[in-house]
Amino acid sequence: MPRLLFMCVCLCLVGCTALQAEPTTALETDHSAHATAEGYATHSSQYHGDVVLPPRFVQDFRLPATFAPQGALSDLNGYWRMIFFGYLHCPDFCPLTLVDFKLTHEQLGETAEQVRFIYITIDETRDSTEALRRYLANFHPDFVGFVGDPQTLARIQPDYGFYYAIRLDDAPQALLTVEHSARSYLVDPYGRLHASFAYHTHPSAMAEAIRWHIAQDGRDTCE
Repeated sequence: MPRLLFMCVCLCLVGCTALQAEPTTALETDHSAHATAEGYATHSSQYHGDVVLPPRFVQDFRLPATFAPQGALSDLNGYWRMIFFGYLHCPDFCPLTLVDFKLTHEQLGETAEQVRFIYITIDETRDSTEALRRYLANFHPDFVGFVGDPQTLARIQPDYGFYYAIRLDDAPQALLTVEHSARSYLVDPYGRLHASFAYHTHPSAMAEAIRWHIAQDGRDTCE
């Protein structure tokens, strides 16, 4: 199915689960620490995302999850992990990223068995694990969700460099306005951040990059 048509179908599906869609602003944060890997460019005809050199460990966390009442990121050690921070009422960037995740999963083929796609909501007030489970099922049954709380998000934020802010507008309807960065993050089976990807990076580019990192990790292990 063409990418644009598939996105339209998925947006219609998730529209049924969202109670209200409010304005969202996607921001890119400072990724000066994510240096381009020269070796990466020689293995690929095109650069995909920002490579972290050297890969750095991210902190573990334990939060309400779609697979357990309290799940940890380390519960998924052994898998490569693609992580995105969003929220269920997001009308644009979040569902479109999940569409790209689904298409990336398809592009990976058998390699997808080594990867888990993770969605961490920044809106614990409105997003329950059950709602998150239903939402993610619109995209892929294997997608994993966590409900983030402000304390945990503040603790792990420096590891990734993501940004978010939730504000109550002064308008008569007093709508919540959410700002958040829209990068996705690739963490290896040992808990090290290897790369981040800008919003709407093409799924084939992400799949190619993930394969490259997996291959590099295997080569480094053998050496």
